[in-house]
Amino acid sequence: MMKRQSYLPLLFAAACVVNGCVVYEPVPVGSPPLGAAQRFDRSWNAATGAMIDQGLTIVSQDRAAGVVRGTRGDITIVATLQSLADGSIQVKFGSTGATGADPGLIHRVSESYDRRMGR
Repeated sequence: MMKRQSYLPLLFAAACVVNGCVVYEPVPVGSPPLGAAQRFDRSWNAATGAMIDQGLTIVSQDRAAGVVRGTRGDITIVATLQSLADGSIQVKFGSTGATGADPGLIHRVSESYDRRMGR
């Protein structure tokens, strides 16, 4: 009986310690928001890279105007980037030339752009 009584304070102390545990949720840590120039650079690089991914040759780039032009065969794909008032970047892809030779090319370029942007 004596041994049983000596364990009671120890069990009580252990129960108090377990009940006193607190678990804090982790604080989400993200990267700081990108500035306008960084957002434009990221979109510019993704648009250019998407064209290269799909086998186009970049024939002209005008960053100030926000225009990248690439060709593959007789098809020309043009990416136009525009900074909007809310700070976002709008990217549009257009195609000209013999698009009937590869009607899905512009869609594949757009998908490559989305992948590069993490979408």
